Amino acid sequence: MTSSRKRVAGPVTAARRDAGAMHVRNGPARQRAWERRTELPLLVASLLFLACYTVRVLARAAPVWHGLALAGTVLIWAVFAVDYGVRLVLSGRGLRFVRSHWLDTVVLALPLLRPLRIVNAYVALRHRRGRPRFSLYGRVMAYAGTASALLSFAASLAVYQQERDSPGATIRTFGDAVWWACSAITTVGYGDVTPVTPLGRLCAVFLMVCGLALLGAVTGSFSSWLIQVFGREDRDGRTDREDR
Repeated sequence: MTSSRKRVAGPVTAARRDAGAMHVRNGPARQRAWERRTELPLLVASLLFLACYTVRVLARAAPVWHGLALAGTVLIWAVFAVDYGVRLVLSGRGLRFVRSHWLDTVVLALPLLRPLRIVNAYVALRHRRGRPRFSLYGRVMAYAGTASALLSFAASLAVYQQERDSPGATIRTFGDAVWWACSAITTVGYGDVTPVTPLGRLCAVFLMVCGLALLGAVTGSFSSWLIQVFGREDRDGRTDREDR
């Protein structure tokens, strides 16, 4: 009786193990299929989120538009949360998915970073169309420039929302916020307008750190491109001299 149970349990356990392994192998394929289907909708959702957040901050004098924009931001956040949960389940990787998709995790937790999904979705769409149009250095500079513009605009909205009614604030208009964001992300820091609230200063620290990283990426790519161009010219010059 015992031996027959073991013989039955053996094939059942092996079948379960094989089924689990097949689920793990098929997980990334199903995840990629889901991501391909949702790339364009998420790109549109990212643009709508930025538009709703802009209306929410700048149109507070119009309660109807302010309420609609608030509802839109909450609804779009729910869309991102559902997408993240579906990809987490389809991947079959658990916490490893969270670690490997840390940007998506942070973007889900911090609304300030949600416009970066625009860059992420655009990159994915360009890869689907075949070979990228620009070189590696051109893509790095283009993506870094786009990310800098999106972060600056989102940070301007967030800081303006926090600072405009605060006592002793120097950022009173949205134009002041945009000027501050441009000086912060380029690490210039004129100091004529500065945030005074805790959340405003937290945004400032975050924007300066991102500015250093993006500026380093652009500077490094541009330097590498110059070295490549000058190296090609030197090789062509040596080849011409040898031919003579």
